[in-house]
Order: sequence, then C-alpha cells, then structure tokens
Amino acid sequence: MTDALELQLKTLPDSPGVYQYLDKENTIIYVGKAKNIKKRVNSYFTKNHDSGKTRVLVKNIKTIKHIVVKTETDALLLENNLIKKYKPKYNVLLKDDKSYPWICIKKERFPRVFMTRRVIRDGSEYFGPYTSVKTIKALLDLIKELYTLRTCKYDLSREKVNTGKYKVCLEYHLGNCLGPCEGLETEAHYNNSIKEIRNIIKGNFKESLESLTSLMMGFAEKMEFEKAQKIKEKLDRLSNYQAKSTVVNPTINNVDVFSIISDETHGYANFLKLSNGSIIQSHTTEIKKKLDETDQELLELFIVEIRQRFNSTSPEIYVPFKVDVGENIKVTIPKLGDKKRIVELSERNAKYFRQEQFKQIKIVDPDRHVKRIMAQMKADLRLSKEPRHIECFDNSNIQGTNPVAACVVFKDGKPSKKEYRHYNIKTVEGADDFASMEEVVYRRYKRLLTEDEPLPQLIVIDGGKGQLSSALKSLDLLGLRGKIAIIGIAKRLEEIYYPGDKVPLYIDKKSETLKIIQHLRNEAHRFGITFHRNKRSKSAIQSELEQIPNIGKQTITTLLRKFKSAKRVKNASLEELKEVVGNSRAIQIFEFYHTPQ
Repeated sequence: MTDALELQLKTLPDSPGVYQYLDKENTIIYVGKAKNIKKRVNSYFTKNHDSGKTRVLVKNIKTIKHIVVKTETDALLLENNLIKKYKPKYNVLLKDDKSYPWICIKKERFPRVFMTRRVIRDGSEYFGPYTSVKTIKALLDLIKELYTLRTCKYDLSREKVNTGKYKVCLEYHLGNCLGPCEGLETEAHYNNSIKEIRNIIKGNFKESLESLTSLMMGFAEKMEFEKAQKIKEKLDRLSNYQAKSTVVNPTINNVDVFSIISDETHGYANFLKLSNGSIIQSHTTEIKKKLDETDQELLELFIVEIRQRFNSTSPEIYVPFKVDVGENIKVTIPKLGDKKRIVELSERNAKYFRQEQFKQIKIVDPDRHVKRIMAQMKADLRLSKEPRHIECFDNSNIQGTNPVAACVVFKDGKPSKKEYRHYNIKTVEGADDFASMEEVVYRRYKRLLTEDEPLPQLIVIDGGKGQLSSALKSLDLLGLRGKIAIIGIAKRLEEIYYPGDKVPLYIDKKSETLKIIQHLRNEAHRFGITFHRNKRSKSAIQSELEQIPNIGKQTITTLLRKFKSAKRVKNASLEELKEVVGNSRAIQIFEFYHTPQ
C-alpha cells in the first residue's frame, strides 16, 4: 500500500455516503455505499478475503474518492446512479432496457388510451413500464370490451366539434365509439369512463364493478333488459379478469415483492408489484456475480434499481429475508398467510426464469448442465442411479421382409454414434416384434457380459407393455433383471411403462427428460429404418441378378464388387464382363440383358 493511500484511509469521514476505488489509470473500478465510509473502506484493507476476485480488486486500488450524503437512502440511490454511469469493472450491473412499453392516457379532450414505448412529458398519464406486451394487450382488449373510446387522432376541441368539422367514422357505426367528434357523447360521460379505466389499470376494480352494477340495475328497473344484458356481459368480463389477476387477499395494496435465488455464479431476482391483491407488474432478471456477492447484497441492489426503473413509490416491500434499503421503506418478512404465499410466488417466478435460462443457453459450464439433466432424469423416471449411459432398441420390418433391429447409445444425454449397432434378426421368421426384441436384447447384453464391457444404467424399449415384457425375458435369462433399469415408451401418448406396473407414467410434455427419451427413440427408429432400407435395396439388386441362368452367389458378389449395381452390370460391354467373370458367364449375362424377351 502506498503512503498516499494510507493517508486517504486515515482521513475518510465517519458518515454515510458512497466511496469509489480508482486504479492506476485513474479509472473507477468499484463503487460502494456505507453507513460509515471510514469503517467500510478500511475493512477492505484489514480483512483476509476468501474471494480471489476481492483480493485482486484491493490489489488494483490506487486512489479512493468519496461522497458524503445525509441519509442511507441517499447513499443507495447515489451508488446506483454512479454504477450505471461509470459501469465499474467489479460492480454488478443491472442492464436497463429503455424500450419497455407503457399505457398512455393522453392529455387531450376525450383522451385516447393506447400502448407506447415513448414517454413524452406533455402532461399525459403513463402507467408502467410493463415487462410484457402481452399483458398490456390483454388489458387494452378488456378496456375496449368495457368502454367505447375513440381511436382517431383528431383535435376534438369544442370549437372544431361545434363547427361540425368532423364526421363519425366506421368505429361509430360498429358501436366501438359514441361519436364525440360530432358531439354525440358528452365530455362528462367520456371522462367518467376514463376514471374507471384509470382504476382498472391500477388494479382497483371495486369502483368499476359498483358503477357497472348500478347501471345494470337502473336499466333493469326501466325494463330496458337488452341494455341491462350488455352491462351484465361487461360485468362478467371484468369479474373474470379480476379473478385471473387476483392472487392474494385484496386488502394487500400498493406493495412491492422481491425475491432471489442463486448459484455460485449468478443470481435470479424477481419483482412483483401488487395493487388491491392483483399483480400489475412482474419482472425477473439474471445478475452475474462479480465479487461472490451474497443474496442480500444482490437483492438490495436489485430493489433500489427496480424501484427506480419502474417509478415505484410503494411504501412497503415484502422480501424473504432482511435487507437494508433505506429508512423510507417498510420492510416486511412474511411468515404466514397470504403475504407469505405471495413471496413464495415471487420465488417460483425466479426459479422458472432460471430454468428457461438453462434451456436457452445450456449453461456455460457443460459439466454442470449434464449433472442437472442427469439428476432431473433420475428424479423424473424414478431411477436409483443417474442414467449416464442409456441404450434404446427398435425393430424395423415391412410386411415381414428383412427384419432388422437397431440399438442406439446415449452418453450424458447425447448420442454416442460410434457405439450404435445394427442387428439382422436370425431366429425369428416373419414380422414378430416381440420375439425380435427378445432376440436382439439377449444378443446385445450377452456380448457385453462376455467381453466385460460396461452395462448401461437405463434401457429404453421402443414400444409398450408387449415389447417391454419380451426384453425382460432376455434380461432374466442373463441374470440382469434388477441390475439395469428398463422402461418402454409407447408412441401414441408417450406413455412410460415399467416392469410389473400396469399403470403407465406420463411425464410433462415440456420436460427435458421426455425430450431426451424421444430423441433416443427417434434415433433408434432412424438408424433402424436406414439399415432396413439398405438391406432391402441390396436384396432387390441380388434378386435381379439371380434371374440370370447358371449364375451363382459368388459370381453375383464378384459382379457387384466390380460394377457396384445391377444397372451397371446391364450396361457393361461383353469385353468388360469377360474381364471380370470369364467368357462363358460373360456371354450368358450379356445375352440375358440384350436378347429380346
């Protein structure tokens, strides 16, 4: 440590604030916050750090700067802004996407309600930002069904409407607009709709439901049942939407919910915004760790950034553990009831997001990915061991001709094509799938045992209970029953059958386990069909040459070795044939193809 750095450490203030570490290039490499700047910064130089990254950071610090603030909340906000501005090498950075969509209620006479990605400071109301366009569209579709709003961009000032400048459009004739452009709808009636829409967007359905109910009853009392029915349909739509969006007790109002799950390298944090018991916003993100940050450190950073990004002013937050996010926010760690369930819902969102990340990028560390897949397959298929080595069998025959079988091998969830094997069925006549399966399974594992080769942890049989029972007979004969797990997969409904269990297992259609089993089955089918097709082609060629009088199998083999196909034998000259099979046979073959039948 340099003398200049030692002097800086001694003169740091005992106040809340933000500190900045700079390297020899005078570049900011880390920004942090502290209740007491002096204590926090000195701890970096007096403690023995377990993290290698932290030790490297300390080694690179050449200068320290600090900014004193009044409160811890100010320190939180300043730290967040400085990280976004300077993007220090050793700070976790939450990327900000500037293209989030909003719902806009335009500041104009007879306001329009629409989705936008541009926030213009013109006095209009903006709700959001939302993380899903789908959510906004569902909300706008509901609003369109409940209220008749204009969609045109006309300037509907009193003067222009009174002078009759505009005429109603098709939307009016379709019943989607009440024609404010011609003064057919009052401003008070329109603004009442806007007030109710504002409440719905905020998640407050109570006033809209009460208003619509009162309107429906009024029409019913006047015997205007057709109008009352239309209002009832709107009430049903709104109630249905409310039921779908309400996840907890409606008394939980204006609350932010945060949670995080993490592994060694990343954190996955979720944010839910609640209003009147409804989730009106949700956002999940992946956070890459820089200095082995704890879940608490990552979640605190996430909370400050997300509340800033989404303009949240909720006075209370729900979290799974204690966090320090300033004195102006009430922090609740729910233990029971609806509040606890909403935190658990947030955690599930974070877990699902992590699963999607794994699917998309197969994770950076392939070993970790394989371990996860194997552990999942072991659990899904109720196995005692991870199925690192899987073998799958399939039979191929067409109308009982040239029966063959295929065995494909997967290692760590991936095809090991060099270990694929073809089998000609030797002991079975005709199309007997069960007997063929019994033969090929016996031959496969008899050989592996004889040669002392490793056995698989799982055998997959392409077929239902019948094929599975046939394969089991062979395992019994070899003394392998119970030593290797074996299942059958039926094609129609992707049912998984187990020995001795009449009821099949149905695996989630989107699960990675089923996808790997389907891949196995498809590979075995492809491999077997290709072999079967080649065998039939070869058989067809030989049968044509066998029609030639006095030509035996050895001559046919010699011809095919030279000419490769029956067509080339047919097109060969007499001299070419003589060079291969001699004078007498060459003349017989040539005359067979060239003498008129």
